[in-house]
Amino acid sequence: MGTDIISFSRVFKRFAGGYQALKDISFTVEAGEMVFITGHSGAGKSTLASLLPRFFDVESGRVLVDGTDVRDVRLSELRSAIGIVPQEPMLFAGSIRDNLTYGNGEATLAEVEELAAAAHADGFIRDLPDRYEQMVGERGVTLSAGQRQRIAIARVMLARPRILILDEASSSLDAESERLVQDALGRLMKDRTTLVIAHRLSTVIRADRIVVLDAGRIVDTGGHAELLQRNQVYQRLYQRQFEDALATTEISRERPLTPP
Repeated sequence: MGTDIISFSRVFKRFAGGYQALKDISFTVEAGEMVFITGHSGAGKSTLASLLPRFFDVESGRVLVDGTDVRDVRLSELRSAIGIVPQEPMLFAGSIRDNLTYGNGEATLAEVEELAAAAHADGFIRDLPDRYEQMVGERGVTLSAGQRQRIAIARVMLARPRILILDEASSSLDAESERLVQDALGRLMKDRTTLVIAHRLSTVIRADRIVVLDAGRIVDTGGHAELLQRNQVYQRLYQRQFEDALATTEISRERPLTPP
């Protein structure tokens, strides 16, 4: 694997019980390109992304990196080339430094601090009593969602993968945490081939290309403006999020500033 071109070729995926999650999926992500995979819940977005690191294997068809079927690559080599930032990052009970260096045990403290700063994590870490040696509970329960996500991003930065998968990586954050996480993700994605899984459309305008899934099939690909004009699935996604954002704004306006 060298240039990091990702191709899905006539991919089908069926789960136990006969559920057909993906149907005849074909598209290519060029080296260094950022492609958003979007669609309503249950459209097959996360299943599609899970085929690349082989959390699942295809029923038929092929997933290729630089022309090589991922099933023909040693699993450890394949997964070391792929960095994943999920919606709910997995932290383990241990120090923040241990969590950051999980994918790169040889990283120096200077490297850890540098990339933690790039991920907007260094500031809150230095406010903790033991800084980088601060112990966190299982799943990082002593940290906020935004802090856990920034540690997860810094951890991927330290692992230096060539390919990224971002799976709803900022969908559960407040506005300020999302701003910091989105900036950190922008630095992480630079010059990397990236698949972004999203039904929130707040960041898709930055994508090189958008792939729209519906009921396990690709129904359209293109840019934000053109899809908004011609594709009904994308139009409905956009309209629903516009209405949700408007409702959230109205609720926040009506909420009293102090408890009654």
